[in-house]
Amino acid sequence: MSVPALWSTRAMIKAMHAHGEEPLPDAVGGISIDSRTLTPGDAFFAIAGDNRDGHAFVEAALQAGAGVAVVAASKRDTLPKNAPLIIVEDVLEGLRDLARAARARLNGKVIAVTGSVGKTSTKEALRLVLEDTGKTHASAASYNNHWGVPLSLARCPADARFAVFELGMNHAGEIGPLSQLVQPDIAIITTVAPVHLEYFKSVDEIADAKAEIFEGLVPGGTAILNRDIPQFHRLIDRAQDARVGRVVSFGEEEGADARLLKCALQPDSTTVQANIFGEDVTYKLGAPGKHLAMNSLAVLAAAKVAGADLAMAALALAGLQPASGRGTRITLTLPGGSALLIDESYNANPVSMRAAIALLGQVQPGPMGRRIAVLGDMLELGDQSAALHRDLAGPIVDHAIDLVFCSGPAMRNLYDALPSNRRGGYATQSGALEPQVLEAVSDGDAIMIKGSFGSKMAPIVKALQRKFAPQGTTDGAAMQG
Repeated sequence: MSVPALWSTRAMIKAMHAHGEEPLPDAVGGISIDSRTLTPGDAFFAIAGDNRDGHAFVEAALQAGAGVAVVAASKRDTLPKNAPLIIVEDVLEGLRDLARAARARLNGKVIAVTGSVGKTSTKEALRLVLEDTGKTHASAASYNNHWGVPLSLARCPADARFAVFELGMNHAGEIGPLSQLVQPDIAIITTVAPVHLEYFKSVDEIADAKAEIFEGLVPGGTAILNRDIPQFHRLIDRAQDARVGRVVSFGEEEGADARLLKCALQPDSTTVQANIFGEDVTYKLGAPGKHLAMNSLAVLAAAKVAGADLAMAALALAGLQPASGRGTRITLTLPGGSALLIDESYNANPVSMRAAIALLGQVQPGPMGRRIAVLGDMLELGDQSAALHRDLAGPIVDHAIDLVFCSGPAMRNLYDALPSNRRGGYATQSGALEPQVLEAVSDGDAIMIKGSFGSKMAPIVKALQRKFAPQGTTDGAAMQG
């Protein structure tokens, strides 16, 4: 069975202002930047990253079945002769050129998502609710930066009815160029929170950076904004400055176009009652969390604006599942029974950390079980870091978390602020904390692990899965539900 062509080679060469070297295929089925995961027939882009230069893997990519490699002219002499190559001046800029061509040929509705928290889960929820209506393309994983966005856009099929892209940043001036590349019809800002404060003087500055998403919005496009946050009116001003065609609001506040009326959390789901553009809807999310319920309002508003059926979109949200490291629930098998592991290890900031603590507080442990939080540093918080970590002591107590393990110098501030009976253990690095956590877990416990990606909390998750795998199970990932 042949793979549908994503790009003709001729169209790629034209879009990237390049020239080709035979033998070239007529077309490619996909775009890859990783020789280890490419699909035969893909075009391999030899991007030079911070740590590795993709040109070192061109031969491996071709041996793995890449149909063609896109390479820099300055590197041509280091590569095999008689290889199928497309030669450009700069590979990343060539990818951006191809992304621009992808947007130009696309007639479907394009949605861009940014925000301090919830970008990836909102993007995935949009993928879920739109794909029943028509062919839907969305960014893979969290491909939301200067190479991830053009890669995701270049991968978009010409006949997609909907395309969803996640835009991220940690400095001012980063979202604007990405938005101009994507040119969304609909732009969502999930929320604005004290994240990346190391690079910003205030949360208002973060709001302004998020508002750069309006720079690429097509004429007459729609901005979907969180009405409940203090920066709502600031974002409206920025939208008006950018001459946004329409502003849609979501939240609990009266007057929100997509308004949360009631939210009930169950162990593995959330039931939501909402009013979307005057229409009452009740639906279920396939994962627990009020933060998910809030963002689902933006999802349904965007789906409605994009032309999808509201009732069908709401029904589809029952299939929403947390992505790996973002609330995945895993059963651990212990000699006397079992324990629940909640994997929040992918990333953390003050807002998402509080949401995860609240969610752990909703969990009912087994008989004699405890609620245990294993927390790593929240990074990039600047001179507010100590206070933001220390202030988590209040939510820990309010949500009846029994025991807290902390990793990293910033988390020392929280550990010292905790009541002594809630201190489980502390280490300067996650690797040193790991044996303490493994020793502490017992039957009936509910353990939540969370920290910024750089705090390296994921290995503790893997260690728990290995130690408490069902007998005869060698791959801990098999336990994930």
